[in-house]
Amino acid sequence: MRAALLQLTSGDDPGDNLAVVRARMQEAAADGAEFILTPEVTNCVSTSRSHQRAVVRHEADDPTLAALCAEADRLGVWLLIGSLALKTDDPDGRFANRSFLIGADGVIRARYDKIHMFDVEVSPEETYRESEGFRPGTSAVLADTPWGRLGMTVCYDVRFPGLYRRLAQSGAEILTVPAAFSHVTGAAHWQSLLRARAIETGCFVLAPAQTGTHSASRGQARRTHGHSLVVGPWGEVIADGGTGAGIITVDLDLLEVAQARRRVPSLRHDRDFDGP
Repeated sequence: MRAALLQLTSGDDPGDNLAVVRARMQEAAADGAEFILTPEVTNCVSTSRSHQRAVVRHEADDPTLAALCAEADRLGVWLLIGSLALKTDDPDGRFANRSFLIGADGVIRARYDKIHMFDVEVSPEETYRESEGFRPGTSAVLADTPWGRLGMTVCYDVRFPGLYRRLAQSGAEILTVPAAFSHVTGAAHWQSLLRARAIETGCFVLAPAQTGTHSASRGQARRTHGHSLVVGPWGEVIADGGTGAGIITVDLDLLEVAQARRRVPSLRHDRDFDGP
């Protein structure tokens, strides 16, 4: 499988972001990519809830989703839209942070709503309350691809290893972790967490990331860590996107998943225990 991770510096204008993603998809496909992945909140990176309400759409009406499905079909590539911020019909008005797997025919094959919300106080100056604007998902999602079974996650999910173990034990060979990771926590934890999830599960981990300082017409500008990563099932870093926007292309052999799991078959070694 030739995969291409798009590392983006998305702003808060979905139309501008879409133009960048389509151009990058075309570049990646011209280089032979069969599977293209974008980061979390591909359509809009914004700290302003009022701005999000003004520009975000429901899934059925979202122009980014429609255009990227059409582009995947035109290019004949599989596409993971890391996530889109989408309106819901929830009474409290919260959005969904929804990841999409698109087939090479442009058809949506799977949807996953981010389960774990990033409600943290990194410092007095950097506080996040994702759950105030986004409602958490409730279901883990597996999907079949031409190369193997894929488990879908998003960003802060990476700190909850039980989700990844469940996905791997249910057949996942590839785990996707699109992210808009905090600059501070990313420097401390990003690579360690992704390598741990790969080692624990014997899966390939594909983690396309937002990077840099994101332009904002309203609200505070946000800064993200970058360093899109591809990690092999033995825990080795295959590719690191650094801090610049661009495309990270890798050739992966899914036979390495079975090899790693034969060497350390820990997915079969669970035991019941008492307490605490």
